[in-house]
Parts: sequence; C-alpha cells; structure tokens
Amino acid sequence: MARLPRYLRALEAVAAEGGVLTSSDELAARVGVTPAQLRKDLSFLGSYGVRGVGYDVAHLREQVRAALGLADERRVVLVGVGNLGHALANYAGIPERGFALVALVDADPRVVGTTVAGLVVQPADRLADVVAETGATIAVLTTPASVAQDVCDRLVAAGVVGVLTFAPAALRVPPHVDVRAVDVASELQILAFHEARRAAAGEA
Repeated sequence: MARLPRYLRALEAVAAEGGVLTSSDELAARVGVTPAQLRKDLSFLGSYGVRGVGYDVAHLREQVRAALGLADERRVVLVGVGNLGHALANYAGIPERGFALVALVDADPRVVGTTVAGLVVQPADRLADVVAETGATIAVLTTPASVAQDVCDRLVAAGVVGVLTFAPAALRVPPHVDVRAVDVASELQILAFHEARRAAAGEA
C-alpha cells in the first residue's frame, strides 16, 4: 500500500509527458523498485499489463486511484495555521492528488479571520461545526504537541476518520481512525545517525 502513491505519481508523470503506454521497467525505474516488485504489487490490483505492450497508463492510473480511495474527492480540514500550516495550505500537491482543502482552523485570535489559500481561518471553538459543515473526513494537524491529543479527540468526535499529524506526539485514536505521523526532526536524527555510522566506519 505504501508504494501505491509512488506508482500513482510516476503514472501521472508519464501521462503529463504524453505517454499512453508504459512498461514495468520504466515505471519501476521511476519509482525506485524492481520490475518484479512492481508487477507483483500491480497484480494485487488485477492489472497484469500485456506482454510486449506494457500497461495502459490512463487505465492503470485509475486502478491505482481507486485502490487508494481517490475515486471520489476527499475533503480535508487543516488545524494549526502557523508557518507549516501556511505552507501546507498553499501546497499545490493537495488538489493535484485528489484532495480538497475545505477549511482552516486555528486557536490564535491574531490568525482567526485571516485568509490563507483562499480560505478564511475559523476559530478552534467551531471545530466540530466546521467538520460538519464541510464534510471533511481527513484532518491535517500542525498544532503544538501539548494540544494535539485534545484536538485529535475533538476531530474524531466530529466524524474525522483519518489524521495526518506533524505534531511530535503519539496520538491515541479508536480502531476505526487511521493516523499517519510525520516527524521531521526524528527523520533528521535518523539521517544524522547513519551519517555518523558511515563516518565511524571510514575512520576505522
């Protein structure tokens, strides 16, 4: 599943370049996997390609989109409109990937009422109403860690079933809710760890 967004991105790139057909070798090279792995992954979607011809790009792209649940537009609310929130709100990749950013929410009175990416920032005390009014089912959290769990609980109670969090905190959610965490600092620390190991091995 984790590779499907990469396949979709590669297929969209091929389509943008005017490609109608593509091979497993070409797609695999774009994604960074082996052709065998790609063929195995796509076989789970019921797509096997045609020997000597390859894959129909438009058809395969729709198959991958359907597998990812992108056949219908997904509505997203973003909570926490600081520097990172501003950047994400203006990120063109959100609508390009089949998502609609429908609301922005923040607790800072200086931010509430301002317009970011064409949306007026709503106050935090209207969070449940905002989710209900917009039909958002996915939330992006860029709040401080200290309030992330409380905000997450309120989002879940309002009907959100998917949370992408940038807050450095482990969120607890019911079984029917999915959480994906992006911890930039931790990823940088992992890179530093590998760099240090390579340096130590070089000295040895």
